Amino acid sequence: MPRLMTTALAAGLTACATQATPPPPPAAIASPAASAAAPAPALLPGVPQPPERPVAPPEVTDPAIPREQRVAAFVDYTARTYGVEPQRIRSVLAQAEYKQSIIDAITRPAEAVKPWRDYRLIFMTPARIDGGRDFYLANRAALERVSAETGVPAEYIVAIIGVETSYGRITGNFRVIDALYTLAFDHPRRAPFFAGELAQLFALTAQEPQLDIVGLKGSYAGAMGMGQFMPSSYRLWAKDGDGDGRRDLLTHKPDVFASIANYFVIHGWQRGGPVVARADLDPARAEFVPETLDPVHPLAALAERGYRPRSGEPRAEGATVVNFDGEAGREYWLGYRNFYVITRYNRSPMYALAVHQLAQAIRGRVDARPATADAGREAGTGRGASP
Repeated sequence: MPRLMTTALAAGLTACATQATPPPPPAAIASPAASAAAPAPALLPGVPQPPERPVAPPEVTDPAIPREQRVAAFVDYTARTYGVEPQRIRSVLAQAEYKQSIIDAITRPAEAVKPWRDYRLIFMTPARIDGGRDFYLANRAALERVSAETGVPAEYIVAIIGVETSYGRITGNFRVIDALYTLAFDHPRRAPFFAGELAQLFALTAQEPQLDIVGLKGSYAGAMGMGQFMPSSYRLWAKDGDGDGRRDLLTHKPDVFASIANYFVIHGWQRGGPVVARADLDPARAEFVPETLDPVHPLAALAERGYRPRSGEPRAEGATVVNFDGEAGREYWLGYRNFYVITRYNRSPMYALAVHQLAQAIRGRVDARPATADAGREAGTGRGASP
């Protein structure tokens, strides 16, 4: 999200590129070029759609064109599209370095896909749950203010940060300019996406001059900050969370919280809506594997396929189905629109369910703590405040 998931990036990018957790199943991740170039498909009437994220044109990315000409075309494309001075672009690119380690990382063969029973245990550990509780309590006022404004529960914001960067502790050590420069000009298969992100980086730092384009650090895919936003996500959907006129997703928590919540809202989060429901499958029926994660299947239609929410589980207008190997055998889940929204952050349904379950565990620990225990915990929300 969140450290780039080594194999997740080879298959798809959304808000983030993750870098220290095991990879989600490649088959569950949509084409990154497609997800970057086109808006999300319509789910149900009235669902808002995010704007498109442009990719770079063929004159920048065609490997048959000499590299020097592609770089020159990139300068022209970025200047023309985003109004950045050509000399500024050339000056920064002159400081960028090709990194073979980045190519090695992104082309590394995918690790064996972990089943849900193993994947879940990576995140549902006492240390990560307790860390989420402590992070929540230390930042409670800011988190709950954003939650009240957006409808995105605070525990989901915390869980995203916990999965993506271990609550801000692991955010990546690659220079973002090196990562995007290397992938834009020396990784032909993904060049349109990464050259587009490189151009977005120039546009972003023009809008946010406090960001040092040469000094920015992130994942080997160019994702930045506590929530691991790619430059396009940062530029299009980051929010100034405290009205100081800047959007700093590297360390400034009010901006980080507001931006993660805004990402969810932009992608259709339903205030107060359910995320998932545990389901049972009629033993006489075969498992249903939808072509996409879009929650377009009415519960009545899923019931005809043998899937029914368990007693006491939430219900919503439309759902998708995910089938996992759990600790006690097969698990069946109905994913509602808010589940789909989490998969816009990372296309893996296991990622989305892990975020959900971590969020629920964090909420349980927060609610179990006496309110008086929070007194004096929040160090403040000003830039540079302690975690």
